[in-house]
Amino acid sequence: MAMTYYSLSYSLRWLPFLIPTLILSCCVSAAQFNVPRLGPLSRGILRNPEPAAVSESFYKDLKTFFYAQTLDHFNYRPESYKTFRQRYVMNFKHWGGAKAGAPIFAYLGAEAPLDGDLVNIGFLNDNAARFDALVIYIEHRYYGKSIPFGSTKVALKNASTLGYFNSAQAIADYAAVLMHVKKRLHAQNSPVIVIGGSYGGMLASWFRLKYPHIALGALASSAPILYFDEIAPEIGYYSIVTKDFREASESCYRTIRRSWSEIDRIASKPNGLSILSKRFKTCAHLESSFELKDYLDSIYAEAAQYNEPPTYPVTVVCKGINGASKRTDTLGRIFHGLVAIAGKRSCYDTKEFNYPTETYLGWRWQKCSEMVLPIGHATNDTMFQPEPFNLNRFIKECNSLYSVSPRPHWVTTYYGGRDIKLILHRFASNIIFSNGLRDPYSSGGVLENISDTLVAVYTRHGSHCLDILPSQKSDPQWLVMQRKMEVEIIKGWMDKYYTDLANRR
Repeated sequence: MAMTYYSLSYSLRWLPFLIPTLILSCCVSAAQFNVPRLGPLSRGILRNPEPAAVSESFYKDLKTFFYAQTLDHFNYRPESYKTFRQRYVMNFKHWGGAKAGAPIFAYLGAEAPLDGDLVNIGFLNDNAARFDALVIYIEHRYYGKSIPFGSTKVALKNASTLGYFNSAQAIADYAAVLMHVKKRLHAQNSPVIVIGGSYGGMLASWFRLKYPHIALGALASSAPILYFDEIAPEIGYYSIVTKDFREASESCYRTIRRSWSEIDRIASKPNGLSILSKRFKTCAHLESSFELKDYLDSIYAEAAQYNEPPTYPVTVVCKGINGASKRTDTLGRIFHGLVAIAGKRSCYDTKEFNYPTETYLGWRWQKCSEMVLPIGHATNDTMFQPEPFNLNRFIKECNSLYSVSPRPHWVTTYYGGRDIKLILHRFASNIIFSNGLRDPYSSGGVLENISDTLVAVYTRHGSHCLDILPSQKSDPQWLVMQRKMEVEIIKGWMDKYYTDLANRR
């Protein structure tokens, strides 16, 4: 019997935060928080209606554990020694055992509950049998069932409880769990390969840099580690979105480009917002033209970011826009594109991307503390209206939410990033930076080899984190070859490790 798994957008335990969060958010401009979401899986309008199908035996192979995780790894004050239950899940099915020094594949969870990743991140399970590997998935603190302070209500209460919610603490958590697992299984000679996608890909690369004694290597899929502190141009993301649409259809691109001013023109009329609300069948009356434009912006960005085979969402949108009758005006075509990608609905919820889900609330704090990604469409070179990233306004908005200021330079201070080729080749090794060039976040990724062991593996047609999703019979050859190359690189790391281990003995 086949089973299918859907990751819920948010669970009922988050409902107590819904009303106060919406009240708080109403006083904050949405513009600077419209940074395209990270994550290996689309959770919005493009969510695959046919998620990965798995057998019942797959779930039987998964064993869930909880580790008593230290709240604060970097202080010695009494409160730092508090613990919380951190979830991790293991699959022993293919493991060759500790005596054989069989490897461990560790998936580093990111800004979402772990549940969806167990099924939809396929690279580990697809390759476990080949390597006789133990598979472990570790949940990120403050998400899913890995909540400090005993409850979500307390954990998200204010900046004092949220202050332990950052990437450095997260990768220290992963280090502690992996050391615990290796000790418990007497697997000190089992090499660890850490794997992550998107923000989790950043964590995987940073983990290898910070904990090389624990991880032999890292696969960092679609990890925009250069999208900080103005290393990558802020326009990079939306330039690739534009390129994706323009390559799919010139007329589609031009229709989208001229639609923004048409929305503003109609909105400026005395009853303009009512007209737009009716034309786009919005579930609630539009409060501003920005609300509609922000919604469409999110749809186009998500379509490009997750523009994966066999459906290719960008093509779906453009077919809808181009397929309207000749007498259809610009906004009519835009609506046809919306229907094509979202399906026929009684109404369209323009707030769909901004509800306070678990990921939304957690990632909003992370953006307001250290994950400051300065993404904007600052010029007329894209198909979007100019909307530059304004750091001062962003800081003001974060202060209004949490009474703390972001640290936009901290990621590059703590992990590096500037002059990456000059710096990393001197001390780092064994990291695969994988990307698909149709992914807008590839504009902040590592696209050139830094050394023989710090390698960039990319495909021209790939999308966000596509290489670590489950393999399918319908996968195009370029995707098959990308994964094959990654596996061969990892095998090379392993071979060298086992040779060194044998020589040591």
